[in-house]
Amino acid sequence: MSLATAAPASRHRPRWWAELPLIAIVYAIYSVGRLLVRSDVSTAVDHGLRILHLEKMLSLNAEHPLNRLMTAHPVIGIPSDFIYASLHYVVTPAVLVWIYRRYATAYRAARTWLMTSTLLGLIGFALMPTCPPRLLHATHGFVDTMAQYSSYGWWGAEASAPRGMGWMTNQYAAMPSLHVGWALWCGILLWRHGRHPLLRAAGVVYPLLTTFVVMGTANHYFLDAVAGAAVMGVGALLTRPVMRLADRIRAVAGARTAAAVPVTKSPVVSAGCKTSAGERIPVQRTSSADSIDVAASADTADDDTPAAAR
Repeated sequence: MSLATAAPASRHRPRWWAELPLIAIVYAIYSVGRLLVRSDVSTAVDHGLRILHLEKMLSLNAEHPLNRLMTAHPVIGIPSDFIYASLHYVVTPAVLVWIYRRYATAYRAARTWLMTSTLLGLIGFALMPTCPPRLLHATHGFVDTMAQYSSYGWWGAEASAPRGMGWMTNQYAAMPSLHVGWALWCGILLWRHGRHPLLRAAGVVYPLLTTFVVMGTANHYFLDAVAGAAVMGVGALLTRPVMRLADRIRAVAGARTAAAVPVTKSPVVSAGCKTSAGERIPVQRTSSADSIDVAASADTADDDTPAAAR
């Protein structure tokens, strides 16, 4: 797969005061979109059970042992809840700012990749609302660790939203997992651009840790994580076309703006920079040699003038 960071880069870093509103708008669309695509609970539960059944058919059952590990050992479960509730919103913008400041030529492709994949994830939420494992009936064997350890953090029983603000999140947007998708984006950029061995190691550990956490806390199925990685892959493939489309739109808009600006002609210099008879070009200076010739001509004219005319 051709990585988005290998796309042709812009020579100049985009202006930060133009980037902030753009990122804010895309994130607002993502956040509002998650709320608007809410579906009835029964449909979301059916999708969740189908995913669980498919995983059993494929002998994929990592969620149950990881969930039991976190519920039985608070020393693992509590940090995992904090990781789930916070790093998603801290590491991703931190990596974006790092790329902006240190690797300007790679920034535009990285930002476009992230935004395109995020909007693709929103489409996934709309097409397939999915109940996470923690919200399935207890007979399916999952425990909501966020609810179990809610007294240790700011969240309640409604995912990572602060207590009393559960209405701000869509709990049935489990497919795909953008926690895993964004972590994979961070990991690839850290591995690709990190010069220190610790940064490159973090690029490997962070996506794996996120996958471990989202399954252990019963917020996502394993296939949600796979779908999150797939969304980032499609977003990487679409980065070049999206950048070219943006360039074309910018070029058309610039051409229309230039055409709309009226061209004013100079009232002194005529068209084609030609002067009319007896007209002097502005700021034209007479050389000293020309002044001497003019003075000599005047003296000659005086000598040739008849005495009667003097």
